[in-house]
Amino acid sequence: MKGLILTLALTALPVVSAQAGGSQGGSMSMQMNMDMHAQMQPVMEDLRRLSGTAFDRAFFSMMIPHHQSAIDMSRAALPRLRDPLVRAWAQSIIDDQQKEITEMQTELRRLGGVDTARQNRMRQAMSGMTPMMTRMMAQSQSPDRVFLEMMVPHHGSANDMANIALQNGQTDHVLSLAQRIIMTQTDEMHDFRDWLRTHPQ
Repeated sequence: MKGLILTLALTALPVVSAQAGGSQGGSMSMQMNMDMHAQMQPVMEDLRRLSGTAFDRAFFSMMIPHHQSAIDMSRAALPRLRDPLVRAWAQSIIDDQQKEITEMQTELRRLGGVDTARQNRMRQAMSGMTPMMTRMMAQSQSPDRVFLEMMVPHHGSANDMANIALQNGQTDHVLSLAQRIIMTQTDEMHDFRDWLRTHPQ
């Protein structure tokens, strides 16, 4: 199973739609993609060094603000989204990731509590996403495109973290959540890219 999930995760690396190239929105999305990659690399390297209970606590503690960022982005986007399908995707992100946050909070209580330092570090890394998306939407003729272009790399970074969990995680709860994140968000990224390809600006 790990080999299958790792293979799927490799197809989910953050990519901004090629159709965005040349537009102001596409340029800003590309910059956000690069900024996220740069911010996440030291966080990922720190996570890779952990094992055992320390890893499990760190993974849940970090994934909670990462999920919360996706929820915040989706909630901010919903009033501006025009396509019913994109609106449904945003609502699904809110519903699914809120459920997973609740699960992770329960597991953290069992593991001894939140790794506060690492959670705050992830929260800081994610802090610019919603304000940036909101500004881009205000400047774009296609807020749906902005939302999906930003959600693709956001999902990609969650998959990167989940991939590390498949290698370093010790408990069934960590491995199960990591597999679910990769499967769900890989499927969503595929759908988002398909929409972007079939809805040129």
